[in-house]
Amino acid sequence: MDEMRVTLILLMTMLWSGLPVAEELHLILNGKAYHFDRNKNYNEDNWGLGFEYDLEPQGKWIPLITGSRFKDSNDQNSNYLGGGAKHRFSFGNSSSELHFDVGLVAFLMTRKDYNGYDPFLGALPFVSLGNDHVAVNATYIPSISPKHTSLLYFQLAIKLLEF
Repeated sequence: MDEMRVTLILLMTMLWSGLPVAEELHLILNGKAYHFDRNKNYNEDNWGLGFEYDLEPQGKWIPLITGSRFKDSNDQNSNYLGGGAKHRFSFGNSSSELHFDVGLVAFLMTRKDYNGYDPFLGALPFVSLGNDHVAVNATYIPSISPKHTSLLYFQLAIKLLEF
């Protein structure tokens, strides 16, 4: 089964599985990576697009669904679809005030250099700093084999809709 078909099937299943309607929809702009092994010539311009649905908050916890397609460190297309939750720390009362989120996302991913685009499971911690309109997301990705290096990965999240 090709990578796009797997992604589409998972997205449709999640959206029609009786989950509550999303509270916010965000456009994800994938962007930059910083590889800790500076001796190799990795692609650090990981451009791509994705989405994040933030579901109804449960106190300070916000459940979410996310997916994206981007150019990875080896200039190949990578895709992921997953879900998780983030804990929000707010600094002020208005939507223009800052918030800091700490969370975890579990996902299904496809990559050419890892199982030849066969889907695999993963989970990563992340942090996010922003306001009600825009935020910068960052995650640490550890080295998973000798041919992969640990890195920091950055995205921009822009709110499109609030339900």
